[in-house]
Amino acid sequence: MIPLLVAYYVAVNFILWGMMKHDKQQARRHGWRTPEKRLLTLGMIGGAFGGIAAMQMYRHKTKHAAFKYGYPAMAIVHLYGLSALFGVWK
Repeated sequence: MIPLLVAYYVAVNFILWGMMKHDKQQARRHGWRTPEKRLLTLGMIGGAFGGIAAMQMYRHKTKHAAFKYGYPAMAIVHLYGLSALFGVWK
């Protein structure tokens, strides 16, 4: 179960990171943008760390409160959930 869970988290974080990078490129080109709801949903299902990394690397969505505070909050929730799942809080 652990390798599958690790693979899931790596994949969803990489996908969100790539989507944030693409969205920033599209913003510069005035092209088709990724909906914010989709970016936030991927953060909620485990990609918050990738979202935080992309925000810092590409300076994208850094002024939007939903991203600025939402991704770190999601990351904390995921860390807490994973630590509880693996028995860190016994």
